[in-house]
Amino acid sequence: MTVKLRGYAAKTAQSDLASFTFERREPRPDDVVIDILYCGVCHSDLHTARNEWGNTMYPVVPGHEIIGRVKSVGADVKKFKVGDYAAIGCMVDSCQECDSCKDGLEQYCSENLTWTYNSIDRHDGLVTYGGYSEAIVAREKFVLRVPEALDIKSAAPLLCAGITTYSPLKHWKVGPGQNVAVIGLGGLGHMGVKFGKAMGANVTLFTRSKGKEEDAKRLGAGNVVLSTDPEQMKAVANKFDFILDTVPNPHDFNPYLQTLKRDGALVTVGLLVPIEPALAAGLLISGRRVIGGSLIGGIEETQEMLDFCAKTGVTSDVEMINIQDINTAYERMLRSDVKYRFVIDMQSLKNEKAG
Repeated sequence: MTVKLRGYAAKTAQSDLASFTFERREPRPDDVVIDILYCGVCHSDLHTARNEWGNTMYPVVPGHEIIGRVKSVGADVKKFKVGDYAAIGCMVDSCQECDSCKDGLEQYCSENLTWTYNSIDRHDGLVTYGGYSEAIVAREKFVLRVPEALDIKSAAPLLCAGITTYSPLKHWKVGPGQNVAVIGLGGLGHMGVKFGKAMGANVTLFTRSKGKEEDAKRLGAGNVVLSTDPEQMKAVANKFDFILDTVPNPHDFNPYLQTLKRDGALVTVGLLVPIEPALAAGLLISGRRVIGGSLIGGIEETQEMLDFCAKTGVTSDVEMINIQDINTAYERMLRSDVKYRFVIDMQSLKNEKAG
């Protein structure tokens, strides 16, 4: 049995997203059904819609920063009841048996990770569809509680942009008094600055663009370094304990490595294929520096992040849009014309249906 719903989908790599009717599975005993209220717009949505990673299954309904209200629960559900606010991020299932799953790191599942959209449900073989839609069905294990203190509109991007930056900062034990730098002030970078500040670190922003000082300092950066200025880069040599690199495109890591202290780490959360130009191994060897990577976070850590945000008041800076404006939003994202994340008010889809 399936349930028919409406959403917005891309039907080819060249087509705009448009209204689309599709089917979700009939809820299982451990499922939560969520009426979607808000859905963040991630750059991954655009990459997938345009098949820039070469793995898109069309038609595709993007969206993995989902906030909504529980509509119904299965007989085996214990943590949610009808009317609760709930959230879903990038994953809706995993094997639960591999070492990563047992360690609460479902994002690194080696057997059967199921993404929120553009993935195959291991139970029934159906394609998963994301949050640009009326409702979603997911296992209770992968549904997150939304703390009452969070503003649900600006909380939506926390489900991807938030956890993507929170997880490496926590894993590398960023804390009070440390010197931390963030490369890039976009959707991810602005969250990295906010989290670094909230964790007690002294935060510096690296940027290639002039004029970011005021915004960076509003977000929590104590210093801004223009990375194209050799003198400014020289002034911060051997300064940082940790650098979070949020830039998704190939760029030169070497100048940033020189700003790390001994035993410092540069961690990328951008999909750099390939890393260009070549790394200078001497910069690693001479300071026992390391380069690492990080992919979102597990379910337990994502809940921890949401609770941390509720406690510290950290949310995303957002611009609200209607679903009918999604194609314009994609074009604006390509121009970096948003501060700093779009969020879709899904009532606009319901209004379209009513009309």
